[in-house]
Amino acid sequence: MKYLVTGATGHLGRLVTDQLLSLVDPDQIAVSVRDPQKATDLVDKGIEVRQGDFDNQESLLSAFKGIDRLLIISTDGDNETRIRQHLNAVAAAKASGVKFIAYTSVGDADNSKLFLAEVHRKTEAAIKESGIPYVFLRNNWYLENEASSITGAASGAPWITAAGSGKVGWAPRKDYAEAAAKVLADESYANQVFELSGPARTNEELAKAVAHVIGKPVELSQVSFEKYHELMASFGLPDFVVDLVTQIQKDISTDTLNIENSDLEDLLGHPVTPLEDAIKEILGA
Repeated sequence: MKYLVTGATGHLGRLVTDQLLSLVDPDQIAVSVRDPQKATDLVDKGIEVRQGDFDNQESLLSAFKGIDRLLIISTDGDNETRIRQHLNAVAAAKASGVKFIAYTSVGDADNSKLFLAEVHRKTEAAIKESGIPYVFLRNNWYLENEASSITGAASGAPWITAAGSGKVGWAPRKDYAEAAAKVLADESYANQVFELSGPARTNEELAKAVAHVIGKPVELSQVSFEKYHELMASFGLPDFVVDLVTQIQKDISTDTLNIENSDLEDLLGHPVTPLEDAIKEILGA
């Protein structure tokens, strides 16, 4: 059995690969990366590193050759770019004879109003149309997405949000990675959808958890979307990032990410990492 993880030099990909090493032999693992020079540490672990560029179909065909079970980690970029790249990967997987695809999607991809959901709906549809057995890992939201707010609060900055009372199923990236590795390594999983989420919490609840960890109050500043956009721009963020993070706040405010069930814990076989423990890890405590 040969397993392959795409994007293995990314934050999630590295964690998945490390978890996979605890489940199967290194010589059964391959990774696909755009720049193999950034994956020399994986070679040292006995992992086969292949060059694969989601904008280069020939490289993907080569990267996926002889692979039985493939994890496609969703790429970065605007929606149009991501859809094109994902469809390239699915087509290459089919042409290469891949026997199984796990894909990192987003919560409630079928119906979600999240502005990123279109990417995942179209990718899931393409995977289904390919006829390849699949598992969709519908990840909610990485706690690390809030790292700047968490570290800022630890330094005395206010917790700024425009999300109101909207809830998010935050969980640390390592939990999602462990679930992905277990699905990839276990041949019993096929044609299943998992809604992966931690307990749903508001920004206020998250800020209170940070306050408890750092041992001092965190000021919560609820602002309008317009003010949030203005504040993010004042921090020197690029325009497209300011637009992105403001839209996420809007989506959270309407409970787009308020999805909670036991799928993540069921796959892990243990509870999701306690919130305060995950916060401590982000702070390096």
